[in-house]
Amino acid sequence: MTADEHVVLVDPEGNAIGTAPKATVHGSDTPLHLAFSSYVFDGLRRVLLTRRASHKITWPGVWTNSCCGHPLPGEPLSGAVLRRLSHELGLSVTGVDLVVPDFSYRAVMDSGIVERELCPVYRAVVDAEAVPNPEEVGETRWMPWREFAAGVLNGDLAVSPWCREQVPHLVKLGDDPLGWPVADPAELPPAARPA
Repeated sequence: MTADEHVVLVDPEGNAIGTAPKATVHGSDTPLHLAFSSYVFDGLRRVLLTRRASHKITWPGVWTNSCCGHPLPGEPLSGAVLRRLSHELGLSVTGVDLVVPDFSYRAVMDSGIVERELCPVYRAVVDAEAVPNPEEVGETRWMPWREFAAGVLNGDLAVSPWCREQVPHLVKLGDDPLGWPVADPAELPPAARPA
C-alpha cells in the first residue's frame, strides 16, 4: 500500500460518492466502501486459503479466503483482483470470474474497528503454487472445497467474518466450484460496473 492509496466510498445503493485514504478509512465509524473477495482454485477443486499477516489492522492472523482488497479509484474490479493476486500471492492469473456480484457485509472487531464493504466475489483458477508476500499473508494452505465449505457451515473452521458470510452464497452456486455460473457484470454495484 502506498501512502496515497485511496478507496472508493459508496452510498447504500452502491453509487460512488468520493474517495478516502485507505490508511485512514478503517476505524470505529468506517464508511461504506468498495472492495472484493476472491477464491482461488486448482484443477483438483481445492481452494487456496490464506492466514492474514499478524500485523494487519483488521483481523490479523485470521484464516480467510484467498485474497481480498480494494479497487483504486477508476480501476475495474477484475483488474484489482488480478493486481492483488499478484501482489499478495505472486500468482499470475489471466482472468477472473465474477460469481457473487452483490455481496456486502459489516463486521466489528473486538477492538472496535469496523469493516463495512460492498464486496463482490470472484473466482480464479490456477495451476501454480502461491508465493505469499509476508507483508500481506502469514501462511497459505490448499483445502478441498467441499471439506472447507462444510467446515465453515458447521462452525468447525474459524474464518474471517466476510468469508463465513460468503460461503453460503457460494455453496448455493453448486458443488463444483469450477462449474459455478459466471454472474452478469450489470449486477455489480453501480460504482463497480464496467464503463
